[in-house]
Amino acid sequence: MTLIDTHSHLYCEEFDSDREEAVSRAREAGISRLLLPAIDSLTHERLFDMCRRNRDLCLPMMGLHPTSVNDLPDWRGELDTVERYLETPPDGIDRFCAIGEIGLDFYWSQEFKQEQMEAFRRQIELSLRYGLPIAVHTREAWNTTAEIVRQYRGRGLKGVFHAFSDSVERYRELKESGDFVFGIGGVVTFKKSNVAEVVREMSLDDIVLETDCPYLTPAPFRGRRNESAYVVYVCRKIAELKGVDEAEVARRTTMNAERMFEL
Repeated sequence: MTLIDTHSHLYCEEFDSDREEAVSRAREAGISRLLLPAIDSLTHERLFDMCRRNRDLCLPMMGLHPTSVNDLPDWRGELDTVERYLETPPDGIDRFCAIGEIGLDFYWSQEFKQEQMEAFRRQIELSLRYGLPIAVHTREAWNTTAEIVRQYRGRGLKGVFHAFSDSVERYRELKESGDFVFGIGGVVTFKKSNVAEVVREMSLDDIVLETDCPYLTPAPFRGRRNESAYVVYVCRKIAELKGVDEAEVARRTTMNAERMFEL
């Protein structure tokens, strides 16, 4: 059974003590690819180093996380860095598989909405210029995210809505705005998970698997650090919800990821 974790932060400091072991556990779990979203320039070298060390497994994205717009005064300079890397990847990096993670996060602060929206639109334009999918982070901002994405309808916009957590109606609305798949992670395994009810209504052709490790750890490990190997528990839960074999979920979601990210 082959799986792809389409959203992993295995390069972050939470794994400094056992990163290679976590990579080995991912390989043993049948994971053929780890897609690693960028955050900002403070972690680029960590991201690149992991991809250089594991060229057969890890593929980087490049983008500016919305909360980094809040935290970094020179966020426009950060966007210039994103554009420079997309034009010329650093040594040892063959390509970026997506522009991400980008989007809107109004959970921590309402103060930077306009700045986040500007950064989101600029990076969408970069995705259209370079023909790359976007990996969209959305928290407490689904209405605004959907409104912005809708403005690009018919222009070839494509990508994944990472950690999708909204309604069936939103899923259908976003599907009409472009070529999108939806990242499902550990939250689907939680008791009384709204995501589980949405997944029941989604087509398997629209789902990709993810962990967002070290965050959003699935049951039965909730409360502990997440890692990419745990994507198998996400696959298992989706199979249960859809009434199909785990192998079928693995096959279909892997195909979806391979298509979207040109793996």
